[in-house]
Amino acid sequence: MAGPGVMRLASMVGVLMLGLQLVSMPARAALFDDDEARKRIDALKLRVDQVERSVLQRLDELEAKSAGLVDVLRDVEQIKADLAKLRGQYEVLTYELEQTQKRQRDLYVDLDTRLRKLEGGAGAPGATSEAPPPPGAAAGVAPPATLRPGDAASEQRAYDTALEQFKGGNYPAAIGSFQSFVRTYPRSPLAPSALYWAGNAQYAQRDFRGAIATQRQLLSTYPDSQKVPDALLNIATSQIELGEAAPARRTLEEIVSKYPTSEAAGKARQRLAGR
Repeated sequence: MAGPGVMRLASMVGVLMLGLQLVSMPARAALFDDDEARKRIDALKLRVDQVERSVLQRLDELEAKSAGLVDVLRDVEQIKADLAKLRGQYEVLTYELEQTQKRQRDLYVDLDTRLRKLEGGAGAPGATSEAPPPPGAAAGVAPPATLRPGDAASEQRAYDTALEQFKGGNYPAAIGSFQSFVRTYPRSPLAPSALYWAGNAQYAQRDFRGAIATQRQLLSTYPDSQKVPDALLNIATSQIELGEAAPARRTLEEIVSKYPTSEAAGKARQRLAGR
């Protein structure tokens, strides 16, 4: 639709053309042989032609500007869409950074817990490294040991290897290593963390149902673990990715209800408020 400026220009052209007709008609009738009159008419006609060309040029410019305005508006909408996409990526990166920091804290806690357990089980200064044989054991026969120093070192190395695979982005290897760790050391204090990271690795591969299954294994096998709230949060996140809005809401509400002071509960509240 033409704008007010275009309509005004068109009206000017119409008025000038009408003026030309009104002037030229009597001039031709009464003063056809009058050279001066013809000169004036020709001059007026030339002026009208100039105005007409100017108006047409202006109309072309306005049309070009109108088309340009449409392009600008389209670009603005595209910029808005790009900004929304960037905002979403920023939120994802912020969440991943928080998760990375949490994982580092968890690693330190796990290592500290493990070291404390090893220190608590060590003998007093000056004691021999081997435990005395139980009553009735034959001399020179080693007693059955549930945990030898070599076992503890192997356990820690196995966990560290899996964690390095996870940190390096080798998620398939990390999943296999963490699951193998849990099978080999089911009573290890690191076993809940191993399951938690295995589930996170599955989530990173977009195996959301696998992630849910692994985190539920953590909940059923180690219900008293400090990893339980985080495992539930991972389950809720996977449910959201699967489009299961109602189960995700119930999981988030469970976190807030059962573990209100946990860091996971704070994140669950934020997600519930945003849904």
